[in-house]
Amino acid sequence: MLLSALSRLTLAAALALAGFGKVAFAQTIDLKTARVVDLTHPFDEKTPYWPTAPSGFELKRLHYGPTDAGYFYSANSFCAPEHGGTHLDAPIHFAEGKPAVDQIPLERLIGPGVVIDVSRPAAADPDYRLSLEDVRAWERRNGAIPSGAIVLLRTGWSARWPDKKRYLGDDTPGEASRLHFPSYGEEAARFLVETRKVAALGIDTASIDYGPSKDFIVHRVAMGASVPGLENLDHLDTLPERGAWVVALPMKIAGGSGAPLRAVAFLPR
Repeated sequence: MLLSALSRLTLAAALALAGFGKVAFAQTIDLKTARVVDLTHPFDEKTPYWPTAPSGFELKRLHYGPTDAGYFYSANSFCAPEHGGTHLDAPIHFAEGKPAVDQIPLERLIGPGVVIDVSRPAAADPDYRLSLEDVRAWERRNGAIPSGAIVLLRTGWSARWPDKKRYLGDDTPGEASRLHFPSYGEEAARFLVETRKVAALGIDTASIDYGPSKDFIVHRVAMGASVPGLENLDHLDTLPERGAWVVALPMKIAGGSGAPLRAVAFLPR
C-alpha cells in the first residue's frame, strides 16, 4: 500500500511532505520503480535469541481448515521475548527515562542508509570492533555521514544465521559470557552518536556491542542519546555504501524495551 499510495512521489519528497524535515545525502528514490530489499530474518523455531532469554519464538496453531460454517480459516498465537531475531532495542533498554518502543519518533526509523563494511577484518577476528578510523575511511570515500542517517554495520555474520553456535560464538543455554561476534567500538559509536548525530545504529549480528562485552558501553552511549539499535539484520551485503533509504518499523509495544522489527531498504533501479 505504501508503494501504491506514494508511487508518484520520490521517497525523499514523501518524507519531507510528511514532516521529516530537510533530507540530504541520499539520492531521491522513485517508489514506483524502486527495488525493495528485505533486511529481516524470518521468525521461527530456529530464530536465535539472547542466551539468557526464557524462551525462543513459539508459534501455536489455533485453527487451520474448514469451519463449521464451511469456509476456510487459519489463526495462530505467538510468544517471544523482546530481544531476539531481527529486532529493535529501544533507548529504555539501557537508559532509564528514555523512550520505550512506542515512544520512538518515526524520524529515527526512516532515513538514508550508511553501510560500513567490516566483513574482511571481522572474518579474521570474530571480536572485531568498528574503529573511528573505519568510519573516517568511509567518509573519505563518501563524504561526512549526515545527521539523521541510519548506520548499518555489515560484518558478514548474517551468513551464519540461524546456526546459533556459529552466529553467537557459543550456544550454551543461559550462558552469555562466552559469546564472540563483531560489532561497534566505543570510540566509533560515540563519534556517530555525538558528533554525526545519526538516527539509529544497525548491525547484522546479535548486538550493537561485541560478543565479549561486559559493560555494554555502545548500548549505553547510543541509548543515553535516545538512539535505538537495530539488531540481527539481513542482506546488508546487497546494499551500496550510500544511496539507499531505510525504513525500520517495530511492533508498537507500549512500554517495550524492544520489539520484533520489519526493516527494508529502498534502492533506485
